[in-house]
Amino acid sequence: SMYYVSEIFKSIQGEGHYTGVPTIWIRSFGCNLECNGFGQKHPTIPETYELPYQTLDLSSIHTVEDLPVFDKGCDSSYSWSKRYKHLMKKMTVKEIVSAIEDLLPGYGWNTNEGGTDFHLAFTGGEPLMKKNQKMIVEVMKEFGFATPKYVTFETNGTQSLSQELLDYMRETSYDPSRYGSEYFFSVSPKLFSVSGEEASDAIKPDVLKLYRSVSSKGQLKFVSNGSEKSFQEIKEVCDELDPFSVYSRWVMPVGATLEEQEANAGDIAMDAVERGYNVSARVHCYLFGNQIGT
Repeated sequence: SMYYVSEIFKSIQGEGHYTGVPTIWIRSFGCNLECNGFGQKHPTIPETYELPYQTLDLSSIHTVEDLPVFDKGCDSSYSWSKRYKHLMKKMTVKEIVSAIEDLLPGYGWNTNEGGTDFHLAFTGGEPLMKKNQKMIVEVMKEFGFATPKYVTFETNGTQSLSQELLDYMRETSYDPSRYGSEYFFSVSPKLFSVSGEEASDAIKPDVLKLYRSVSSKGQLKFVSNGSEKSFQEIKEVCDELDPFSVYSRWVMPVGATLEEQEANAGDIAMDAVERGYNVSARVHCYLFGNQIGT
């Protein structure tokens, strides 16, 4: 099979539990949400939105890396908007694995017999859309004995798991008595007060239950603009999605750019701490200005 891939690159994990850990990223194409409310003055009033990804002149853009950082709407809209599909690479599973392996050599990437101590993160778009789940299983199988020890899914938490992926994960989950992979679900539920109207359909407790049944490793991470309303919503969503707090809970101050983050990030962070949440910055934004390929 051939798959549309937006980018494959090496960087760090910038958010949550594994912040700062060297990670190879594979960004697949396609998403079931658009999250146009992000970064808008009035996230819940669609008629006021400005959406640069829809109006950007693409005549001089030839690769994903040429794109600017979108400060309004989803900051990776190029990984799902049909306007950008021509920039995607169409790759076989062998080509995908080979591209990942090319990024591997180097200090800190220990290869052990029967397992490779590196972090591989599937992101998007939405990496758990059906066609992408098929790609994940095929990519993991292609590694053979050198399967990555840590595998993260950066997901919006709306996609159920296919039987094929479920079976594969259950068979290969890490267990101290044998090699395998730790599967980590990094779930970012979308909030109405921050990302707009689509969020109302984006909370799916049964889906999260399924994730937890296959791996107890994971996190819920939220973007907050500091309003009482957003914290109220975070609490409601946590209670609904993960009443037993199996996954750790993280709050990130809103903002795709450093200026936005610095404006009131400290206040939001302290407020989150008072309420018992972990706090995450978006470290890749601080280090690299959120540019593509980092």
